Amino acid sequence: MSYFRDKFRGIFNIKDTPHRIAMAFALGVFMGISPLIGLHYLGAFFLAWLFRLNKLVTLIGASVNNPWTIVPISSFSVWVGAKLIGLKKVLPDVDWGNVTITNIVSKFTDMDKLIYLMKELMPLIASFFVGSMIMCTITSVASYFILQMLVIRYRKTQDAA
Repeated sequence: MSYFRDKFRGIFNIKDTPHRIAMAFALGVFMGISPLIGLHYLGAFFLAWLFRLNKLVTLIGASVNNPWTIVPISSFSVWVGAKLIGLKKVLPDVDWGNVTITNIVSKFTDMDKLIYLMKELMPLIASFFVGSMIMCTITSVASYFILQMLVIRYRKTQDAA
């Protein structure tokens, strides 16, 4: 536990203003929870470069969504999105007896089956997209204020010592 605490404390020692450190972290959190699955780190790095923010802090913020947290974050995002859109049923009915590798592959090789699959999954995709956008906005704003306060407080204690 002390390893992670020391690494996180390293953010506070970066030679930048508390505003810019918190902005970099919040931007990373935004990208980490965004619905752009597979592009979290690349998008965070690009936006940090674009806004000339600390890339390492941004990537640390994007790491909020990792293999241990992706299932709860994504599930909660789908739930929030479904509530906001007003959907009662998000997942289609699945005939688990017919789920085989051959059937799964055939869904992706036959265009008609692929279009049908996309139509069936559209409520899930829409709920995930809406919920993720809401969640990444709220969490990034909250993380900005929390981290800015922590950096300021840490630096005051270091100056006093």
